[in-house]
Amino acid sequence: MNAPDLAAYFAARGVFLPTLSQLARPETLPEDVTASLARVDPDAPDPQNLFRVHWFNAPDRRGIAAVPAHFVVPKALTGVDAPIVVLLGDRFPMIRAHKVLAAYGCLMPRLAEGTFDPAHHRALWPSTGNYCRGGVAISRVLGCRGVAILPEGMSRERFEWLSRWVTSPDDVVRTPGTESNVKEIYDACARLRLDPANVILNQFSEIPNHLTHYRVTGAALGAVLRHLQIDQPELRAAAFVSATGSAGTIGAGDALKERHGTKIVAVEPVECPTMLLNGHGSHNIQGIGDKHIPLIHNVMNTDAVVAVSDQATDRLMVLLQSAAGRAFLSRELQLAPEVLEAFDHFGLSSLCNVVAAIKTVKALGLGPNDAVLTIATDGADLYSSEVAAVLERSYSGALTEAAAASTFERYLLGAGTDHVLELRHEDRTRIFNLGYFTWVEQQGVPVEAFDARREQAWWQAQRSKLVGWDAAISELNERIAAARGRA
Repeated sequence: MNAPDLAAYFAARGVFLPTLSQLARPETLPEDVTASLARVDPDAPDPQNLFRVHWFNAPDRRGIAAVPAHFVVPKALTGVDAPIVVLLGDRFPMIRAHKVLAAYGCLMPRLAEGTFDPAHHRALWPSTGNYCRGGVAISRVLGCRGVAILPEGMSRERFEWLSRWVTSPDDVVRTPGTESNVKEIYDACARLRLDPANVILNQFSEIPNHLTHYRVTGAALGAVLRHLQIDQPELRAAAFVSATGSAGTIGAGDALKERHGTKIVAVEPVECPTMLLNGHGSHNIQGIGDKHIPLIHNVMNTDAVVAVSDQATDRLMVLLQSAAGRAFLSRELQLAPEVLEAFDHFGLSSLCNVVAAIKTVKALGLGPNDAVLTIATDGADLYSSEVAAVLERSYSGALTEAAAASTFERYLLGAGTDHVLELRHEDRTRIFNLGYFTWVEQQGVPVEAFDARREQAWWQAQRSKLVGWDAAISELNERIAAARGRA
């Protein structure tokens, strides 16, 4: 679709597009946009919600907050002096998870460059859960067809949401397996790619995913750090901990390392230790895709790998989401109700990040001025069915006081330095080379393009695209305004 046709298409649907600079600093949004947002339901398929695809949404998810929502996990829970600071992702619009940012970031360059025709193309979103929901939401507000591709074993709540948002039941493609079965997702994409109307937006290989988090999530983490430094000027961003998943979010670590010297820590499941041991397996930490190294993971800039067991995340979810668990924590740790309620913002991969952060603190010997920053990708509301299943499977249907105490002591206070590897150059090279089998042998990436990613100069050169995309989106918005004026 050429630029005038795209502008007219969006004008007819009331669509304007935010730039990544605006999403990084939403206080720069035009006043008429922020004023109109007050009248828009943040969970509606409304094009205005594109301007809420950022970390600065207020508690009511309608206004803009001065500082992104975050939570400093109390020492009573972590057992460590270093503050663990968690950016909360469930204030994002439509899907209540931060993957809607990655979805917008992956499609936006194609709109800016005129290579995606929303009137003709179908946007296909391969995912292990939240990214495909974000993609379906973005597709719907842009007026195009979005197709979710995800493993059939993901949480019931994800599929319930998709059933309400897709155009047709055929737009949900269920692939075999669970969280770690990413290869099966790629196989489905290979079949669907035969139809030229299908455009695959593979979050695991789309460099815009990395760049969006570098620009937008990196800025949000920096804003939280500056806010905390008001009361604690000596505080530094010692480490950024992120479950790799598609390796988009961990791209924010590149921004933190450049500005603050922050160490970047990649997280994976013990049950599938791909980076640690070139291993395989399956697990239930929903939100982490594995058994391969994503093409957009800047492995040679990663400082450590930490693995967390899904036994920890499953059982901590029960502890923190059950009445019996909260009663135990309130009584034994004297935690205020609002502290425990904060864990409503933590899904399985969010808890994984917290446990990994505790392990990082202990492995690196961090102290009270060494902040460990991480992400809560989504909230507990997506996992109610998982809580019930774990309660039945692991606790015979009821969490006793003794079981609550054991869970707390083993998986929070007892999180140790096992399954932690500080990376030498040889370790980074091993992990990097492991990606060859997925991307060159299976997916057909030219070996020269694959190897170019070893050098930091390659990643730094990619960032020049951010300026061009913002300029193209601004120009497109001007054409959309002109088209609306002619209508």
